[in-house]
Amino acid sequence: MAILTLEETKMWLRVDDDEDDIVEILKGAAETYLHNAVDVEFDGTNQLAKLYCLVLCADWYENRDLIGQQPSEKVRFTVQSIMTQLQNAYDPTDTG
Repeated sequence: MAILTLEETKMWLRVDDDEDDIVEILKGAAETYLHNAVDVEFDGTNQLAKLYCLVLCADWYENRDLIGQQPSEKVRFTVQSIMTQLQNAYDPTDTG
């Protein structure tokens, strides 16, 4: 199940409809990144998972030339802190 909707991701990124395709790619990649890191299936009800994916999407969108690398220095602390919470606070069978 998806963590983010296209509309909330676009609102977070402040982008227009003409960028739906790239936003969908970023949204899907952030959700996959999170799942691969914690092996938990989150959905849209987990606000911390949502925030993590939105922060990653924003970083990747703003730094498109760096996609595939670690998050930029300006968001590294944020994503590492959230990831630690998500890795340690949830059982892999918990979907919320």
